[in-house]
Amino acid sequence: MMFSTFLMWVLADLFTFLPEVGDVDKPKLVFVFDEAHLLFTDASKAFLAQVEQTVKLIRSRGVGVFFCTQLPTDIPNDVLSQLGARIQHALRAFTPDDQKALTKTVRTYPKTDVYDLESALTSLGIGEAIVTVLSEKGAPTPVAWTRMRVPRSLMAAIGVDAIQAAAQASPLQAEYGKTIDRESAFEMLTAKSQQAQADSAPAPAEGRPRRRRTRAGAAQLVEAHVAVVQGLFASPPPRASPARRAPRSAVKSPAA
Repeated sequence: MMFSTFLMWVLADLFTFLPEVGDVDKPKLVFVFDEAHLLFTDASKAFLAQVEQTVKLIRSRGVGVFFCTQLPTDIPNDVLSQLGARIQHALRAFTPDDQKALTKTVRTYPKTDVYDLESALTSLGIGEAIVTVLSEKGAPTPVAWTRMRVPRSLMAAIGVDAIQAAAQASPLQAEYGKTIDRESAFEMLTAKSQQAQADSAPAPAEGRPRRRRTRAGAAQLVEAHVAVVQGLFASPPPRASPARRAPRSAVKSPAA
């Protein structure tokens, strides 16, 4: 019931805000209520009155309303009387109640000498229906036994190759065929965030700039330290013998 009330509220709201267009050839907006008997199950009199008023007045706004149900008797008579187009598919009378519903349905159609409606409604095939609509003068048209035309289009997808061929042949291919990777909002926000972090980072302390040590310079520095350490802990040089020191002492002694 809540869903039914919401749908009627949508229609009433459209009637309030849409401009009046009068009697148009085709409606601008169409509402199709499938399983329409669920709308009227345990419905109050106020709700039925609102539905009747909405269906009666909203057609001047260019809005069409279709109620789809298995039996016409599922729709209240006050609402059914406001519907101009009638498309009735086959009805099966298996029980006495079905026979009563069939008889009531036949009485709602314009009288015709062409068809026996009670017999026609029970013998309709797949894709066939009894149709009556409003004429240009607003009067119901004579009942017509109609058959739906077989769809000429494919029921499945046309295939990837056909889609690509149609896209390549389109005059819009030259303008919209090239894919452009534009900068997204995420990328723009990320760049701004990184820039803000870089601006808020502390500046380096002023002073003597530190020299960068290359890998070769570091190796030379290590070799120099190793040479110094080896020189400190190496054995002392051998002392000279007395024979070798004699000439030095002779030079220093006075002549005899």
